[in-house]
Parts: sequence; C-alpha cells; structure tokens
Amino acid sequence: MILPAICAFLLLSAQTNPKFNVQLRVDYSAAERCIELFRDQPVSTQTLVDLRGNRIAASTTGLIAGRGSVAEQLIGYLDSLKYHEIIRDDIYHLESARQNATEIKRLLDEMEKRNFGRKVISTVEQIFPADAVVSITVPVYVVALGHENADAYVRRIQWDGDIPKFLGEGEGELTIVVNLSQSVKYGGDLEERYVSLLGVVAHELFHAAFGAYKDQSKRWQRYYRTHGRAFDQLLDLTQNEGIAYYLSLDQRGHGYLPRDWDSRTREAIASFNRNAAELLSENLTPQRASELLRTANLSGYWDSYGSMAGMFMAREIDLQLGRSALIETISAGPSDLFGKYILLTERDSNLPKLSDLLNRQIRGK
Repeated sequence: MILPAICAFLLLSAQTNPKFNVQLRVDYSAAERCIELFRDQPVSTQTLVDLRGNRIAASTTGLIAGRGSVAEQLIGYLDSLKYHEIIRDDIYHLESARQNATEIKRLLDEMEKRNFGRKVISTVEQIFPADAVVSITVPVYVVALGHENADAYVRRIQWDGDIPKFLGEGEGELTIVVNLSQSVKYGGDLEERYVSLLGVVAHELFHAAFGAYKDQSKRWQRYYRTHGRAFDQLLDLTQNEGIAYYLSLDQRGHGYLPRDWDSRTREAIASFNRNAAELLSENLTPQRASELLRTANLSGYWDSYGSMAGMFMAREIDLQLGRSALIETISAGPSDLFGKYILLTERDSNLPKLSDLLNRQIRGK
C-alpha cells in the first residue's frame, strides 16, 4: 500500500475547448524516492519496489530487454545500489541514474514548478479539431529507472491492488510513464531538456487522446469496419505515429532539423514504398505482416519507416497547407493525410514521392 504522504498528484486539465476534457494525473513519487536513494538518504527499497511507477518501469524493462517479468528482481538491484555493491547486468541503469541524480532532481523540480502537465495538454489540444469530443484521464508516473530505450511510453494497465496487469489495445487504463534517468540525456542544459521532455510526453498523450477521439467518432468506426488489411494498419500507424513524432519535433521550433534531415526523410519514404508494397503482396504471410508492422514503429528512431515517413508528411502538410489542413486529417483519417501529401508532391518535384502503386491504393479508397 502506498502512503498518501508519498503520492504527489497534480490534476490538470485543458480549458480552450470544453469538449476536449483531457486530464493528467501526475505521480512524481517514484522519482522523488529514487533520488533519495541515489543521494544515500535512508529509504526502504521495499517501499520503492511497491510504488506503482517503479512496478511499471520494472516490468517494461523486462519486456524490452527480452527478459520476461523482472519486476520481482528490482529489490535486489536497489539493495545493491543502496549498499554500493557492484551491479552486474544493470538493466535498470541505476548506476548512471545515481551519477546523474543532481540533474534528474533539477528536471523534476522544473516539471513541478512550471506546471508541466498543463503545458503538455495545451500542446496536444491544438492539433485536434475545435469541436473534438475527447474525455480521458491519463495517469502519468514519473520514474528515475528503466531501460535505456524507454524515455517515455504508454502502457494499458489494469490494477490488482498495486500489481499491474498489462493489457492489449482497447483494454485497461492508458498510462504514461516518464523515465527521467533517460530524459536528462536530451540536451546540454535544463531548458533544452525540459522542452524536449515536453515534446516526448505530448507525443504519448497525443496517442491516448487520439485513441479516445477515435472511440467516439462514427467516421473512424466506419473506417475500421472496412479497412482491416495489414496495409490499412500501416496507413493508420503512420498517421498516428507520424503526427505524434511531428508534435515532438515542432516543440523545438520550425527552424530545428537534424543536419541529415533530407537524406533521412528520403530514405524513410523509399523504405515506406518498399514495405507497403510487400504488405500489398498476394504472397504476404501473417508472420511477415506482423514483422513489417512492428518495424514500422519499433526499430529505433530513423529505422522506424512508418513513423518517420508520417512525421515528414505531417510536417510538410502543416508548413505548406497550414495547421487547419493537418487538423482535418485527425477527423478524416489516414487516406486524407496521404492524399494531401500526394497533392504536395505533385506541386513540388523536390519532395520524395510515394510509389504509383501506393498512389492508386490511397486514391482508390
């Protein structure tokens, strides 16, 4: 049982569109208690293990590392850290977190001081239609341990007391986890880290809000009833992840782009063309379809061809057709986003093009 004194909840909501009823319930307790351990202050490692944020982080670490459930192992790792014993196979990255304890604490303080949750909600709200009906409360657990590839993520959870059960799409409570031990690596100063973290969490909240929006949208319900192919799933994923990644990128300002942006985005569109064509093949097996859809989003940043192609398309639509055009794709669906990008490629020969096969598939829908 978590003591009330340990829990620091902030209930924050957006105000601009009364129908956009999105709230974040932010729990900083796991990060706060871990920082105490990192600084050699007296803290019960069992108390740390029992915190919900740490339970989620431990289980997710095991999933990503391919180790199954390692949540029950966390107390041993924490005890080793507490008594300054050598930690072998430090899957939770506790030693590096202790080394960065001061910077983690500064970023945590900045989140609390600057009303982080409200800023995230406002960032996400501005990408939805003005009349969007979204009603959702999202728990956010801020932690300071976990896998190096998981700075922030969404899990669907059903709680049995304080034991999480992880569920599939459409089930359980959408829950965001933020790992500050990785967030402190975003940039060279506190402001850059704060802005980057804002974009990362906005990315995850967008997914949650978009899911809630789809659930009540008759247009989206009709879409899903008639678009069940693996290719359709790729278009859906590309829109969802692409806009979310663009939100994160946009937080850094329109002037910010990686130096290899042009070559990277061209590679992403080329990879998208190849993999989408394979998803349309008559010889496609269910196993290969699953692999292609997984790699579209879970292959590392630039290798996630669906996410990166979608981010590029969302950015071009926003900059060349205007924010209202990008917002329109939220209600109109993937075909609208792809159709708008195809229109842009017809106007601008410098933009990487979708293949003729994909053009016919998308415009025929």
